[in-house]
Amino acid sequence: MDEQAVIDAAITELVIANRIMAREDVIDDFGHVSIRHPLNPDRYFLSRSRSPANVTRADIQEFDMDDRIQGDDPRGSYRERPIHSEVYRARPDVMAVTHHHARSVVPFTISDVPLRPIFHMGSVIGRHIPIWDSQPEFGDTNMLIETKEQGASLARTLGDGRVALMRAHGAICAAQSLKHVCMVSIYLKENADLILRTLPLTQPTYLSDGEIEMTTQTLFHPSCVARAWDYWIARAGFSGL
Repeated sequence: MDEQAVIDAAITELVIANRIMAREDVIDDFGHVSIRHPLNPDRYFLSRSRSPANVTRADIQEFDMDDRIQGDDPRGSYRERPIHSEVYRARPDVMAVTHHHARSVVPFTISDVPLRPIFHMGSVIGRHIPIWDSQPEFGDTNMLIETKEQGASLARTLGDGRVALMRAHGAICAAQSLKHVCMVSIYLKENADLILRTLPLTQPTYLSDGEIEMTTQTLFHPSCVARAWDYWIARAGFSGL
């Protein structure tokens, strides 16, 4: 596959991931998903400012690690680009990032109830989910991550994990591919929903650290990731690709 074909394939997958995130109710009218440039690790692809449910190939823009658009595209971009650039800068292993406001996740950003895996599919979110709070470092803000400093602070909270919550805002997810980050994002939302369903009945029993590690290894096996991806693309209207 030549270089342009590799880039085209990455952009196509990014469009599909946007549609999947919308179809699975992870990202609604706001929120975004990006992919690191497959040939240049100092660049990334992200849609122009548009609802993920409507993203097309023509909407994809290219940015450097200072969030500067490449080319002469005059269309508006997402204001929270520093989320993506600073995670990519801090984590060379990360190839895809999502930022979303899944409603079942938000209560865990403002409470002491831990968001840990409660069912086996939820294991992919990891053992410890930190909460980033902009207030101590930046004071009152518009709750968006619009500066390099804010993005870097959030990336530090994420550390080497796959998920970080954002107080009264939402979450970011990071993984080694778009398919993996979709899995993490979807099961984060579903795991949060299951905890909320359990709390009126009893205190949740969370998975052990060993169960989390072993189940994640199983779910991240290429065959499992491919099976989940096939399911999500069919639900998003891309069956047969």
